This record gives sequence, structure tokens and C-alpha cells, in this order.
Amino acid sequence: MRGRVLIIAGSDPSGGAGIQADIKTVTALGGYAASAITAITVQNTKGVESVHGVDPEIIRAQIKAVLDDIGADAVKIGMIGERSAGVAIADALVESAATIPIVLDPVLAATSGDALAGDEMPAFLLERLAPISALVTPNADEAAILTGFKVASSLELVAAGQDLIKRGATAALVKGGHLEGDDVEDALVTLDGARLFRHPRIATKATHGTGCTLSSAVATGLAQGLPLAAAAKRAIDYVYEAIRTAPGLGEGAGPLNHAWPFEQD
Repeated sequence: MRGRVLIIAGSDPSGGAGIQADIKTVTALGGYAASAITAITVQNTKGVESVHGVDPEIIRAQIKAVLDDIGADAVKIGMIGERSAGVAIADALVESAATIPIVLDPVLAATSGDALAGDEMPAFLLERLAPISALVTPNADEAAILTGFKVASSLELVAAGQDLIKRGATAALVKGGHLEGDDVEDALVTLDGARLFRHPRIATKATHGTGCTLSSAVATGLAQGLPLAAAAKRAIDYVYEAIRTAPGLGEGAGPLNHAWPFEQD
């Protein structure tokens, strides 16, 4: 088991997104998952009923406890919730994880569309967390919020990534799953240029937790020493197969099959 990943995110009791999806992903890809929980949500495949934030000092203490003992080869940040929690996370990581690659998934809303962050979070992400992250992984809707312009094509995915780099991000993987078309395109944008990844679109409702899963998969690759482009490609391929083999659970946007690599053995 290679690659220690500290996951900082919220809990999803239905198991399809959040900490639960993150831990499944890291484990399926051969890494070791540790976690710091930022919020307890009441949700399932049909939507989010409520969100209950964890005290920021408790979040900070969880991060410190993991890094002081187990350590980490990469950090994944998912749902933060409120700005005070974000401040605690940023301060803890600057203090204890300055040399560890961070993957920031700017979780602003659930797949159902329910809000999972305060109104001040987009500006905070750009100001404090994007600059210390190795990669930011917004979907098209989140990229539009962060950049302020429409993201509805592959060219605009790339443009959004370039804008995020201008705003301080090191690199951006802008995901096109929310866009229309027979294929799904994701754009990895770095200072060296852009690369598009393309997969056939799968006609399915099993999309709950795709963003959480993808960012954790990339973080696992980085923790295991893969170059960014290779980590992104493996993560995208992993999510594609997890969607294709989804178990069909729930009445809404169903969960993925995170365990599919074990089924190949």
C-alpha cells in the first residue's frame, strides 16, 4: 500500500460522496487514507437535507493529529463549508504541510444542486487555498463561479483553467461532465499548456460523488509519485469505469462503483 493521503472534507452518510467516497477511492488505488472531517451532512442520492459544520479548531486539531503521526504524501481538500473552517485548514496546512502537494476540489454544491458552501467561499478559495495547491479541480459550473465567465465548451474549459492560473492556481483540471455532448472532455491546464482528456458520455444517473472521487484519485496518484498528467489520466479512467459499473443504488443521482479495481482481480 503506497501513498498516504490526508482527506479534508465533509461526511456523506449515503456513502457516495464526501469522506466516504474519498476513502474508498484512495484504498481502491492502493493508497492509505486518513481524514479530517469538516462537516456532517444529512443527505442521500436525492439531495442534501442539512449541513452541520465541525468547529474550526477541531478541524485544525484533526489535521495536526494526522500530520504529526501518520504523515501524508498528498492532501485532498473537498467540502469546507464556511470561511472560518477554511481559515483553520489553510493555517494548519501552511504550518504543517508546506511541502506536500495539495489537490483542492472547490466543492460549492452537491450533484443535486444543493449548496454546500457559504457565499464567501469562492473568493476565499482563490485567495488562500488555490495558491498553496498543486491542483484545483472545479467542474464547469464551479469554474464559472470562480472565474466569472461562462464555461460551456472545451475551449472555455481551457480558458477557465488559464484564468485560474492567472488568479494564483498552480494548475487546474476543469471538468466537463456537466456540459452537453456525446463525449465528456476534461481540461488539464498548467503553465506549460493544456491537455484535453475525452471519454464517451455514459447515459446514467450514477453521478453522485464524481468530483470527490476524481480529486481523491488524482491526490492518490500524486502521493504515489506519479507526474500530474499521469495522475490525472489514471484518475479520469478510474472514474469512468466506476460510473460504467455503478451498482444502480438510490432513487436519485446514484453512487459509483469505487471498488471496481478489486473486481478485476
